[in-house]
Amino acid sequence: MKVTHVPLRPTKEASASGRQALTPELLAAVGARYSRSNEGLDTILAKIDPENSDKSVDAIFKFVDYGHASIGDLVPVAMFIDGISMWLAYELFRISPTAGGQESSTRYIKLDEAGLLVPEELGIEDGDAWRGRMGAAFSAYREALAFWEQVALDEPERVRIPFGVNEKAAARMRRNFAFDRARYFLPVAVRTNAMLVQSARAWVGVCQHLLSHPLPEAVRCGERIREELGLSAPRLIKHAKKLESMAAGHAAELTNAQRLVGTVGTGAAALDVMLPSGPVDFVTDLAQHDNRYAYLGEGLRRTAVRFAWDGVAFAEIRDLNRHRTGTKYCPLVPVGFYAAQDESSSTTPWQPVGESAGTRANEKLIAGDPAYLYEALLGTQFPFEHTTTADKFLYEAELRTGTGAHYRYANHLRDVLALWYAKFPQTRGLVLEGSAEPE
Repeated sequence: MKVTHVPLRPTKEASASGRQALTPELLAAVGARYSRSNEGLDTILAKIDPENSDKSVDAIFKFVDYGHASIGDLVPVAMFIDGISMWLAYELFRISPTAGGQESSTRYIKLDEAGLLVPEELGIEDGDAWRGRMGAAFSAYREALAFWEQVALDEPERVRIPFGVNEKAAARMRRNFAFDRARYFLPVAVRTNAMLVQSARAWVGVCQHLLSHPLPEAVRCGERIREELGLSAPRLIKHAKKLESMAAGHAAELTNAQRLVGTVGTGAAALDVMLPSGPVDFVTDLAQHDNRYAYLGEGLRRTAVRFAWDGVAFAEIRDLNRHRTGTKYCPLVPVGFYAAQDESSSTTPWQPVGESAGTRANEKLIAGDPAYLYEALLGTQFPFEHTTTADKFLYEAELRTGTGAHYRYANHLRDVLALWYAKFPQTRGLVLEGSAEPE
């Protein structure tokens, strides 16, 4: 695992225009000064000694004691995090709802056993047996990949390649078609890379969460993020520490997951809507909506929506989790396995490998082992719900359907859209379902 803070520097054009470059903490200091004066930027910048940025921060105000924690929101920090498990990448995005970021894509990269993390570093006690189970999962992944590559060649209509696409793009779409359906056998303990950009205050919260976690991989990541954060926000890292309340919260969530084993359904969609007070007119709200980034009326913006599924494969959860609005809830309790079996008329013989992974994870969960998560594969399903507002829900539904969307995202969102249309039939045809661009 490697965590690297990448600072920004001014462009040549900005320097040539006389724009002053500031360290992250100095940028926060200058911004925060606005709340204590109406001097304007030039007057504040005049207090800065460009040869001593730390002294300049304290000349403007005593950084940590100046006011409230929101000052830390003014310190932008980018981190690149190499060699973490897919579970930890999911966790980082889950606890960083304001972050922008990217992660290595299983839709473009072929993975193998060399990318598997070391069981001893993950807190896995039966390391040799675990390696054997993960080896079986990789074997299933390779066999599934070969199967779906052949399907793409034998049944080109299944790939839905748009007319006029050149052969290079068509080959990429065939490859993505196969990767999309084979990836469910990849272990969540395989290495991935993630980068996130967010405020120093948010990174402090990430450190507190990770340093309080029962899994050693999370703690190690928290320690390395804290070290890198010290390069750009040294005054804030004293807050980046284990919190007993956070540790107790992690323990409570594990206990809750144990109680949920065997009580959750397997795949049904649900939609709850709370309309605002006063009249609403969704047809008028959608009248100017000619693309998914276009205007949506205030009635939709004021309508609360909770949409959920009893079981979503972890492969899809990794992306659904990254929609930043509202609140997501995903108790990590395995509820079955998805292996694209509904996409093929032929028998897919690798299904038992995935089902046994979920069974083993639940056994370890019931025993109270927090490392149970590393038994899961990308096809292991978990309950997932998202609470947001109707405008954000419709954006997600439009984004996740269409030619450019992963096929199972599209199925999930179409299921929820069907429930939306049942409640609000007047919006059918106005919601731009299926408008995602080809990839």
